[in-house]
Amino acid sequence: MTATGLRAPASPVRAAGDSRNELLLLLSALAAAGIGVWFVSLAHQPGWWMVPVDMVVYLNAGQIVRQHPPAFNPRFASPLYQWPGPAHLHGLLFTYPPFAALLFAPMAFLRPRLIAEITTGLDVVALLAIMWITYRMLGVRRGLQRVSLTLVTAAVVLFTEPIQRTIYLGQIDILLMLLILWDLCQPDRRWCQGIGVGLAAGIKLTPLIFIPYLLVTRRYRQAAVASFIFALTVAIGFWVLPSDSGKFWFSGLFLQGKRAGNEFWNGNQSLSGLISRLTASTAIQPAWWAAAAAALVLGLICAAVLDRAGHRMLGLAAVALTALLISPISWDHHWVWIVLVLPILVGYALRLRRSARWICLALAVTVTAIFGAWPTTLWGELKPYKGWSRGFIWEPPAANNMPYAWRGTELLVGNAYVLTGLLLFLLLLAVAAWQVAKQVRRRRADKRRTRAAVRQPAAVSDTDGSVAKPASRMA
Repeated sequence: MTATGLRAPASPVRAAGDSRNELLLLLSALAAAGIGVWFVSLAHQPGWWMVPVDMVVYLNAGQIVRQHPPAFNPRFASPLYQWPGPAHLHGLLFTYPPFAALLFAPMAFLRPRLIAEITTGLDVVALLAIMWITYRMLGVRRGLQRVSLTLVTAAVVLFTEPIQRTIYLGQIDILLMLLILWDLCQPDRRWCQGIGVGLAAGIKLTPLIFIPYLLVTRRYRQAAVASFIFALTVAIGFWVLPSDSGKFWFSGLFLQGKRAGNEFWNGNQSLSGLISRLTASTAIQPAWWAAAAAALVLGLICAAVLDRAGHRMLGLAAVALTALLISPISWDHHWVWIVLVLPILVGYALRLRRSARWICLALAVTVTAIFGAWPTTLWGELKPYKGWSRGFIWEPPAANNMPYAWRGTELLVGNAYVLTGLLLFLLLLAVAAWQVAKQVRRRRADKRRTRAAVRQPAAVSDTDGSVAKPASRMA
């Protein structure tokens, strides 16, 4: 109150801040409500977007470890990898290392429906944690802004096809992604950094690419920790399941990508699948090896440059994209890493101004739309298949050898994920090249300043305060 008894008018800055906070609270509430409604609906209608066939494979692997029939067959020399898979799932096989099967063994004590509900809840929590970690690494301050951005972006990426497919199949990709991000986004001084990468690689081999990433970013201790933990998972597998471990590691089973499925099928969105569909052939080994080797080298160099320039999330995104591109099989649910695009671009948009901000936001919307879980009725999908194929890549025909007959836009749409990944990969390479060019310009400018300082004669001050001229050179 003032001396006259009247309240002073509210500050325009304070009023604008209050309105902004109210908007953030409203968006947070709407996003949280949307996630909650989706989860409750899914729990009551599991057939809508939840047929966890991959989880059934995990459960059978756990039963084999516990030596329980019918999955376990004592006549097999390697019960885990000679198991033909559930009869009703068209021969889906267990393709993970033996250590992963040990982790799945406790799941055999629970009902499949209960496991599906638990893992779905864990996936949602993991997605929120991934958004939270990403915004923290991008410098968004803890508080209402980070909470709002976390909830809103998590609600958006929840409806991308890779996330939906992961939940639909009962896959573990989101949980592994969180484990890797939590590990690599810790302060480098922590002794435990590297444990998450090693453990994730022991469960599923593709995270091994983060060990050379640690090496090129000069985090040698963390790379050693990750390698030790991975080796420990292999040793545990040999200790508990010696015959299966011998089969997996010594017979080259871990190198057989075709064991996971058909490379040319729509669902395989890797360079291998792209080359196979473009050439209408499965004899693509020389071309694929060359493309994969080039992508691996460029991706690791790109990640190192971005990390040293202070853009760690961009570096991690470069490594993840590299792994997706060079893997012989990158199913659509493996592309859960694409959800990092939205928070990363939103985070950079908050820093940038004018046209750069709008470019970031437009790119975020475009990529999220390409990977969106769109209703299959948009391209006339039959009712029995609703809920199974909900992305652009499923618009072209996918039965039998149909990808070999694709033409025109079918090739673009059916390869949408890998083509978008390649464009993002090239964009990250361009950003890394720009960072290198900026460093080169800065060093040249420093050298010019140094040379100018050396050439300029030093002024010597007289005792009376006047500046003495340098003595002339004697003839």
